[in-house]
Amino acid sequence: MAEHNPMVEQLDADMHLEAGEEAHVDQTALGFDTTGWVAWAMIVVILIMIWKKVPQAIGSALDKRIAAIRGEIDEAAKLRAEAEALKAEYEAKTANAGEEAKAILARAQEEAAEIVEQAEKDADALIERRGKLAEDKIAAAERSAVAEVRAKAASAATAAAAALIEAKHDAAADKGLIDSTISGLDARLN
Repeated sequence: MAEHNPMVEQLDADMHLEAGEEAHVDQTALGFDTTGWVAWAMIVVILIMIWKKVPQAIGSALDKRIAAIRGEIDEAAKLRAEAEALKAEYEAKTANAGEEAKAILARAQEEAAEIVEQAEKDADALIERRGKLAEDKIAAAERSAVAEVRAKAASAATAAAAALIEAKHDAAADKGLIDSTISGLDARLN
């Protein structure tokens, strides 16, 4: 801030007049032109801000912001570490997934073989039971047929014998037969 000397201002005004320019003189108050007054006003404003602790408030606000940003950076670093751990875990699981799939497939094939083997055993047992049941039915049918044939044969023999007896025996022959039977009974009873 240079103070203005009235002589310098007059000299400056004379130089401008010689150059053909209009004379322009800045107004001064207490020896300061407008630039000087603006400079003094800025100094006063800065001193008031320092007195009211504005720089400290700005500094503390900046410190808080810096702390918040550091906290966010720390949190981001922690999240990144967690993400990398999860990624490593899933990569390990993915690597093991092929082996697990093979093991599951092997177990499934073993179980399928056991199921097929059991089904074959069950089918064989069922076939055997049905065969035995069929044999039992056939044997029962044979026994029934034999009994029926015997019954028909006995019936036919009885009918034939009755016809023969009727044809060959008369009442006198029956009387002789009855008498001989009765006498045989007497001998047996005594």
